[in-house]
Amino acid sequence: MRPIAVLLAFAVLLTRALPAQRPDSLSDEVRKYIAVDTAVVALTHALLIDGTGSAPQPDQTIIIRNGRIAEVGPAAKVAVPDGAKTMDLTGHTVTPGLVGMHDHLFYTAAGGRAVQMSYTGPRLYLASGVTTIRTTGGRAPYAEINLRHAIDRGVVPGPRIHLTAPYLTGSEGGGSMAVVSSPEEARRFVAYWASEGATWIKAYTDISRAELGAAIKEAHKQGIKVTGHLCSVSFREAVALHIDNLEHGMLTASDFDPSKQPDVCPVSTIGRNNAADVHGATAQSVISTMVKAKVPMTSTLAVYEPFVANRPTKEPRVLNAMAPAVRDDYLKLRNEIDSTGSGPIAAEGLKNAMAFEKAFVEAGGLLASGVDPTGIGGALAGFGDERNYELFIEAGFTPAQAIQIMSANGARILGVQQKLGTVEKGKLADLVVLKGDLTADPTVIRNPTVVFKDGIGYDSAKLIESIQGRVGID
Repeated sequence: MRPIAVLLAFAVLLTRALPAQRPDSLSDEVRKYIAVDTAVVALTHALLIDGTGSAPQPDQTIIIRNGRIAEVGPAAKVAVPDGAKTMDLTGHTVTPGLVGMHDHLFYTAAGGRAVQMSYTGPRLYLASGVTTIRTTGGRAPYAEINLRHAIDRGVVPGPRIHLTAPYLTGSEGGGSMAVVSSPEEARRFVAYWASEGATWIKAYTDISRAELGAAIKEAHKQGIKVTGHLCSVSFREAVALHIDNLEHGMLTASDFDPSKQPDVCPVSTIGRNNAADVHGATAQSVISTMVKAKVPMTSTLAVYEPFVANRPTKEPRVLNAMAPAVRDDYLKLRNEIDSTGSGPIAAEGLKNAMAFEKAFVEAGGLLASGVDPTGIGGALAGFGDERNYELFIEAGFTPAQAIQIMSANGARILGVQQKLGTVEKGKLADLVVLKGDLTADPTVIRNPTVVFKDGIGYDSAKLIESIQGRVGID
């Protein structure tokens, strides 16, 4: 595998019904995390950021009935139904459930450790307010298929899962990825995984244009979609092949590397992109090409940050969640990065990535987000999704824009925007209750108290307690 890939270690159809899950269908294992299971719930006097992009609305009441949002509006105008469980949310913020668009169910860490997160992953995502995920590349796909079924049946707690097939790469790749050397092999791979229920294909760094183009055509024939963490194929080349989504943003776009040769991933891309002109002709061309073709992009700022020196990357709750050996390896590497003052990604590179995403949105691009719990292990499932909000605010987005990116935009890309992603009447009651005013303090995103999925309220603290010291084990 090429150095760029090692560095970042990035290493049912979409239209299926989304019925509301009810408490009487849940196992004892799930029920022990439930804080609210009343059929009718009134969340009163909350500050609401509804995911539509509208300005935050103070003193709002949200009525949940049988798993859906029955009413939402000013507290003075929305009557609380008789018999409803009422939660006074004065001093709290409510957002839609987050939609994680690069949320693997495996974890990689400093020292080369890689494990499937069948236990810690779904609990951390749900605890952090992430009620829907797209796996965006699998290492153990049948473990993920089985986990999705278990969550859907109410056997274990977790978010809704949109399955992505194993990684699809070219002849320079390997490991747990599918290596293809011809368009026919790419078509066969896509057809097989579509038959297994995958709704997305993830193309990786060393795939060629011919193989990627064949995969995209077959995916569209099968009624599924393709995204990519690319390098051998540039963003603009992928758009010309009709790709449906692009991952990670500027730092993986080989369009910015003047040494780029056709169908070859240049090892210099990260270094060159650190210093690329985010407002230059290449950036403008990439953005305009994507926007014109309506190809969305997934932001994963949280997984970049641990590679950057002297960033706030040692949050106690993150360290406490890690298995002790994982924590030790992570801190050792982070201390090395901080002591030298220069990490594999420069501080300017992170700022450029932020600015590129801001420019993409300002040009009319559709931006979503996800954690990508890989790299050196500092961006954990769920916690990293939350951290993205703080990084979006640092990048200059408003709270309303950041929440829209993290909820409604992901739902649009998944094709489920009519059912979830915003706090609107008739939609599934996926809601996050945060202690504090998120518009005044970005760190409030770290404070979920209750996370509603299908109108069932889960105790965030209990879910987090259940995974302490286990990330990096299971």
